[in-house]
Amino acid sequence: MSQESPFFVLAYYHFTAISDPHQEVLAHKNFFKERNITSRIYISEQGINGQMSGAREDAEAYMNWLHANPLFENMPFKIHPHHENVFPRQTVKYRKQLVALDEEVDMDLIGEHVSPERWKELLEDEQKPLLLDVRNEYEWKVGRFEGAECPPCDTFREFKEYAENLKEQVDPQKTPVMMYCTGGIRCELYSSLLKKEGFKDVYQLDGGVINYGLKQGSDHWLGKLFVFDDRLTVPISDQPTPVIGQCHHCQTAIESYYNCANMDCNHLYLCCQTCLKEFAGCCCTACQEAPRVRPYHQQDTHKPFRKWYHYFKDQPKESHS
Repeated sequence: MSQESPFFVLAYYHFTAISDPHQEVLAHKNFFKERNITSRIYISEQGINGQMSGAREDAEAYMNWLHANPLFENMPFKIHPHHENVFPRQTVKYRKQLVALDEEVDMDLIGEHVSPERWKELLEDEQKPLLLDVRNEYEWKVGRFEGAECPPCDTFREFKEYAENLKEQVDPQKTPVMMYCTGGIRCELYSSLLKKEGFKDVYQLDGGVINYGLKQGSDHWLGKLFVFDDRLTVPISDQPTPVIGQCHHCQTAIESYYNCANMDCNHLYLCCQTCLKEFAGCCCTACQEAPRVRPYHQQDTHKPFRKWYHYFKDQPKESHS
């Protein structure tokens, strides 16, 4: 994407003690007034976990504003230029947990941060550590590092059980682990869980896959990166990578995600255009017969799902009740 793109997409997080997170939420909302910004930002007593997009000048003003705050003055931003905003709305919320683990985490007991350059060196070492992708299954299905072990987890909360099981399969004292996620924040918490389970040497990719792509390109990376915004999947750099995603129905190589057209299912799945048409945008035949099914032709790999009433807002209520 050209550096002249009119929008920036920012990914960032920072663990720091915030005495009044509700006030920080309000300050954000006030700053965003009259600015061309969309976001998904969570703030808690433990810090901030943010993704936002905005017109270039507004995004730059936001970064300067946060860096002027002593709480966030050293917080790094990962920046991608883009042609439009990537979130459907502006969301800034208080959240008790920045990452939903339901587990007390000792932030003094985390893995060693490894730069993208050092990470690449470790990947190329014949005696490289166990490589662990700590993202959800739907994320690694479309893209991952070569040789990564991918835990079959559908939610963040399932990693705790995986960590407990892993120590039964390998010697935690003798098995070094490299772990990575999208932007780095999950590794901060998951590495602590591994340490708690007795793993001695735990390395986490600093800034996650996003930072690796910005600094090292696509070396040793396969497919695309799943992101939690309207883009859904993005290349991590300008370098081409092989397609590893497969259509949910026919296993054709594909990188396009859709939400099942059955509004009461909404399953996120990879699908080719042929099967999208054949199954009317649904993930299975049963969903095709469901009572609340979106018109499949309104499915889009970008901006994937909308509230039910949007599809019928110009029709009388009795026609879709």
